[in-house]
Amino acid sequence: MALIEELEAVETEAARVERWRAETLMRVGYDAESAAELAARSEVDLHRAIELIQAGCPIETALRILL
Repeated sequence: MALIEELEAVETEAARVERWRAETLMRVGYDAESAAELAARSEVDLHRAIELIQAGCPIETALRILL
């Protein structure tokens, strides 16, 4: 049982990257739900997602462009 708990506690590299992407997106203004959705999709260009918000694009529009 302890081994299973240890394995569940280990964060995979993919999960770390996804968490980092979501945190980065939230720092520039995406809400948590939108950031999580974008972060989970590796095909979404993180830099483009950031640029859209920094250029004044509303989140809803940015999501339509990116997704």
